[in-house]
Amino acid sequence: MFSLPKTATGPFCPSEVRGSVPVDAAAPLWRKVLRFSGPGLLVSVGYMDPGNWATGIEGGSRFGYDLLFVVLLSSLAAIVLQCLSARLGIATGRDLARLSNEQYGPFARRALWLLAELSIIACDLAEVLGSALAFHLLLGVPILAGVGLTALDTLIVLGLQGRKFRSLEAIVLGLILTIGVCFLVELVLLRPDLSAVAGGFVPSLRTLGDLDAIGIAVGVIGATVMPHNLYLHSAIVQTRVVAEDERSIRQAIRLSNIDTIASLLLALAINAAIMILAASAFHANGQQVGGIEDAYHLLDPIVGTSLAGVLFAVALLASGQSSTFTGTIAGQILMEGFLDLKIPCWQRRLITRGLALVPAFAGLWWLGDGGVGFLLVASQVALSLQLPFAVYPLVRFSADRRLMGDAVTPRWMQRLAWLIFAAVVAANAWLVVQAVRG
Repeated sequence: MFSLPKTATGPFCPSEVRGSVPVDAAAPLWRKVLRFSGPGLLVSVGYMDPGNWATGIEGGSRFGYDLLFVVLLSSLAAIVLQCLSARLGIATGRDLARLSNEQYGPFARRALWLLAELSIIACDLAEVLGSALAFHLLLGVPILAGVGLTALDTLIVLGLQGRKFRSLEAIVLGLILTIGVCFLVELVLLRPDLSAVAGGFVPSLRTLGDLDAIGIAVGVIGATVMPHNLYLHSAIVQTRVVAEDERSIRQAIRLSNIDTIASLLLALAINAAIMILAASAFHANGQQVGGIEDAYHLLDPIVGTSLAGVLFAVALLASGQSSTFTGTIAGQILMEGFLDLKIPCWQRRLITRGLALVPAFAGLWWLGDGGVGFLLVASQVALSLQLPFAVYPLVRFSADRRLMGDAVTPRWMQRLAWLIFAAVVAANAWLVVQAVRG
């Protein structure tokens, strides 16, 4: 049966075994739903990190509301894949990394591990840049100095050692609510055209006829469906007590689906709000912003109050910090599952952040402060390119009755998941072809 490493304690290390958050089988349904709530929230923060901001702001300022349907479809795809991930963890008692290590040969599993680690670094690069930019906007420090300050988040990891897993979930919920409230106030101040917003959620082939729009759409996909979140969810969902009988497993899957859908719908609302803000504040006024910093400086005169910029920067900082938590846990899960390697979580945090600081410093040195937006979008495109290598084993394993037993994924859901996989591969292939053509 699945067991996570016990080399350290605290929510940042996946040191808690299957069933560490008890759920009373005799409790009413609403209480069970509350007890199962949490893993979806931890996963959802990866869907609203600073990389999402970069793609959302660029897409909104350049194309108005026209790309909102990409945010919607990407979020719905994410819901399907994360439900598969949770189902896999509950039914098998093992996470996606562990199963990949067991089911594939040495070359394949090392390649999958490397690609998953690269996705964490790409995500952490976005968090470094987003947090550094937030420090710059709020404190006035140079962006390069802000990048250096992000290394201190290892102290946060150490400060939370020994706390229960539910404590981490509560902290993340607080950060998500901070982001949500900030954007709600922003949108109330901006008063976007609701009919135009609704029209943006309708798929448009005309919009995707623009090559630049396709490039941004691929970035949105990478920013929305995070590869490492698929590994993460299959592990942390096991913190809930699940009896071994078929009825208990099926109920756990249903409760987990409720948690996942509710959490990712919240992430969808925030990601849509980012693009709506950019469309109503900039595109509607004939302005095309070059990045997050430009958006911050232009918001105040457009909205008519200095509160707009401050809320924007506070939400950006909360976004970067919340994603830091889950990236560390995901890294531990990958090392345990693929390599059987167990190290203290603060060391894992330090390794990940150190690897992300190198491209951050190098990119800013080469491109200057104006390169933040470019690096953020590039990190999300990199995530999209790595996504198929996490989706394929997930869909394959969750459809394998030998592994899943009676909890095997329904046929309709299997077909939908394979369709999502094909769409991601096609979008990435198009992007690669365009890059080769120059």
